[in-house]
Amino acid sequence: MSGKVSAAQRPRFAKMLSQVRDDETLVVTKLHRLDRDAQDIGATIKALTARRIEVIVPQLGKLDLTSAAGKLMLDMLAAGAEMERDLLIKRTQSGLARAKAEGQDLGLPD
Repeated sequence: MSGKVSAAQRPRFAKMLSQVRDDETLVVTKLHRLDRDAQDIGATIKALTARRIEVIVPQLGKLDLTSAAGKLMLDMLAAGAEMERDLLIKRTQSGLARAKAEGQDLGLPD
């Protein structure tokens, strides 16, 4: 699904949110799996925290994402993830423009 769609609007993510119960723990392999930009990641964490759902991201170690230090780290990492996504989009657009300028066929073959 497109990265432009927030996680809460993705059918499988929404299904997971409906199945996780209050006071449970949610383990997410990587931070960017929660959402695609810093604001959406923060909103997702806030919504889960309101339900007393602990979020563990193994790549961050045992960091309490609701503490002041955890929120700061989360904001920094989410901003980094957002920057990476923006750079990926820019590289993809540049590659497509180059391929088009070289006369390459884009898209699926007929």
